[in-house]
Amino acid sequence: MKRAIYCALTLALVAAVATGACGSRPPVGRKVIVLGFDGLDYDLTRQMIASGRLPGFARLAESGGFSALGTTIPPQSPVAWSTFITGLDPGGHGIFDFVHRDPKTMLPYLSTTRTEPGGRTLGLGPWQLPLSSGTVESLRQGQPFWEPLEAKGISTTIIRMPANFPPSGTATRELSGMGTPDLTGTYGTFAFYTSEPYAYVGQSLAGGVVHAVKVRDGLVRASLEGPDNPFLKQPEKVRAEFTARLDQANRHARITVGTNEILLAVGEWSDWLPVSFSLAPTQSIGGEVRFYLKGLDPFFELYASPVNLDPMAPAMPISHPGSYAAELAEATGRFYTQGMPEDTKGLKTGVLTDAEFLAQARLAADENRRQYRYVLDRFDDGLLFYYFGNVDQVSHMMWRARDPQHPAYNAVTDTPNAMVVDELYRGLDTIVSDTLATLGPDDLLVVMSDHGFTSWRRAFHLNSWLRDQGYLTLIDPNRRDDPGFFGNVDWTRTRAYAVGLNGLYLNVKGRERDGIVEPGGREALAAEIAGKLLGTVDPATGGAAITKVYRREDVFHLAGNEDIAPDLVVGYAKGTRGSDESALGGLPPEVMVDNTGAWSGDHCMDHETVPGILLSNRALKQPAATIESLAAAILAEFGINGFPRRSEEH
Repeated sequence: MKRAIYCALTLALVAAVATGACGSRPPVGRKVIVLGFDGLDYDLTRQMIASGRLPGFARLAESGGFSALGTTIPPQSPVAWSTFITGLDPGGHGIFDFVHRDPKTMLPYLSTTRTEPGGRTLGLGPWQLPLSSGTVESLRQGQPFWEPLEAKGISTTIIRMPANFPPSGTATRELSGMGTPDLTGTYGTFAFYTSEPYAYVGQSLAGGVVHAVKVRDGLVRASLEGPDNPFLKQPEKVRAEFTARLDQANRHARITVGTNEILLAVGEWSDWLPVSFSLAPTQSIGGEVRFYLKGLDPFFELYASPVNLDPMAPAMPISHPGSYAAELAEATGRFYTQGMPEDTKGLKTGVLTDAEFLAQARLAADENRRQYRYVLDRFDDGLLFYYFGNVDQVSHMMWRARDPQHPAYNAVTDTPNAMVVDELYRGLDTIVSDTLATLGPDDLLVVMSDHGFTSWRRAFHLNSWLRDQGYLTLIDPNRRDDPGFFGNVDWTRTRAYAVGLNGLYLNVKGRERDGIVEPGGREALAAEIAGKLLGTVDPATGGAAITKVYRREDVFHLAGNEDIAPDLVVGYAKGTRGSDESALGGLPPEVMVDNTGAWSGDHCMDHETVPGILLSNRALKQPAATIESLAAAILAEFGINGFPRRSEEH
């Protein structure tokens, strides 16, 4: 009954992945370890190796080799990791961007997973009893590269692989990573509780919720918010009450959540606290939360992390076997199960300072390192892939600190953080050295990244450019407030639009809901727009704003994904990126603006300017110049050739 109840939650509860013993495997006799370091930049890595700051990386470069690893078009993490997993380009695996659009509704959606609620219910007054289970589905197509290994009896351990939620269930052991939501079904929504009147009024807090609280006799009463209650006919969030007893003299607060109690000083982070949300009599769902006491005087300020899935009893499938997440938690402590744990949204909104964000990111990184040591100590045969995403997320927020020419650079606040990114690289170098110490003479270590990194100085509003060039028409050109999500777009006169960070679509008749472009004229219109984009000059620099525009027919081997694939992929000049506003159908007045936000580094540009890295402790039997060919090279180490199998679709 409990499992059926969990499965009924629209966004947070789904059928559990089957568990069971993996069975005994004949030993291969050697180990292949692949460390996935998200976002490590080739140029910066090369410079740090040359200066002697990455001795572990240098050992690999000397013994096996070091090269740039070509990334995907576009160079986005879910795209690149899906390509690595399957050996297919986006046309084959179906992931073209972080965000796709449904051509029949013109609404955007996250590209990697789809969640469907349970169907039939039995009504009982205000309550409903779910009679069928909900489902969560990975939208990534193609065969994961570890399946041919498993088919030959070779044990595989795949930890935090991005674009692998829910877990494939085909590796010996799996833990999902990027793409795993929090308990409410989002990619991370924090909560901020404050007694300051009118705090953040009128400000956008995308990714967070501010709760106004009152301090009465030194006590604060508040609640954590969970998902919608599936037992209620009318949608209503479930809540878990908590209290904070303040002691301003000693500058601490005693926080009580259910039966758990902690004492926090100002500026202190809590450990993970399990939290239970009541759904109906005898039924509940569990999560976990981490608090940060930001201040007591003059106002009470408490940050609560997104409510994560509890690894001890996850409400969604996050590991295979299903008990593996609990095994990791019992061995190394509870951990962030949310796919991208570093709270970049807390920093973007100003709820967290630079120092507070970096402290939170260190907590997430330390959890990952502890788990890696546990996994590594128990790995003695077959394939191990282990993912580290901390450098990527911190680089997004802290790259400006190493770029005095960035529009958001502030010498006073950024100088202390000028070496943050470099130090994170050095931390990964330690992991490499520790791993090398465990290898036997026949073992292989591969270190790779999915793309590089650079400063993001200029933002390009692609939909605004299409408007100004006459390809996109507004219902009311004089409207000052942009409603977003194409709310002011006249589709009967619009020929092109943009969704996602790099995708440009034509409003094709028969494909889009209100398409007007004849299919026979699609290629000519795409060529016309591509030519104009390549001629666009950034008025601030006098240089090209866009250095590549890719026709989908030239770069993708489409295999039934024609309705999803963008007609053009825009490769912005290094230092320029598509704007957040345009990615979701926004049309700001200007076309190009300085990027003055906290998110100051990026890679969603011309893919040739942001390659990843590839190192190994010996030369690979089958060279890999790009991330698309790397999985096949890894399989070749085990004597398996011909991956991917669906070559006729590639």
